[in-house]
Amino acid sequence: MRLRSLLFVPADRPERFAKAAASGADAIILDLEDSVVPARKDEARAAVAEFLREPASVVRLVRINPLGAGCLPADLAAGRGADALMLPKAEGASDVDALRAAWGEGCPPILPIATETPAAIFALGGYGSVAAQLCGLTWGAEDLPAAIGATTSREADGRYTPPYETVRSLALFAAHAAGVAAIETVFPAIADDEALAAYAARGARDGFTGMMAIHPRQVPIINAAFTPSAEAVAAAQRIVDAFAAAPEAGALQVDGRMVDAPHLRQARSLLDRARTA
Repeated sequence: MRLRSLLFVPADRPERFAKAAASGADAIILDLEDSVVPARKDEARAAVAEFLREPASVVRLVRINPLGAGCLPADLAAGRGADALMLPKAEGASDVDALRAAWGEGCPPILPIATETPAAIFALGGYGSVAAQLCGLTWGAEDLPAAIGATTSREADGRYTPPYETVRSLALFAAHAAGVAAIETVFPAIADDEALAAYAARGARDGFTGMMAIHPRQVPIINAAFTPSAEAVAAAQRIVDAFAAAPEAGALQVDGRMVDAPHLRQARSLLDRARTA
């Protein structure tokens, strides 16, 4: 399942579903949670269920409401046919198990939002035990500050404050420790393409493999950031070829610099991402 870009669309706006699916995003997230007010949730579920009855060329996730919200049976009934489920306010592997049990046989892969409560932070290291049931791991910078009474998660220039920079890093390492896709959180400034490009590039640099979007105009920028460039692919191939030509070597000089086993692993990983893209 390729997940460079995942575009949110409110589940009570079915007129936007086709446009979202045609945006170029690898996946769309039909959101039954925060973007839908309680009075419209049944209407949103009906729209999602109807949309999922027809095949689509894009991966379709359904973001259900939190497990403790009392919405689970209705949300899961609407989500039959989804390619994956997004689990908000996840607090570790036990929540993944609970969601799978509620779904029953044939539960689709799950994408937990793994940092939205204080307790969730202390469960990040446990997702490896349910990795086979996940399609990735992502994080958020909005619910957690509200949960602890912080006024913001960002500095005036847009950078995360130290607590949330720590949370971002922990989520990144948790995903890689579990061996699943590491999905960067959303960038809220819809009209600032330059800042989005810088943010997405930073995510790709740091080891995230994809990113969520909140508007279709963000999708091509995110796809570009998480698709290795031709130059990067060529450089990675030179490293792989050099070690293939000298299988007994522990370190080699490629393009004027010394490379060893970690560089080879990085090169192979980049080539894998390029093939998927």
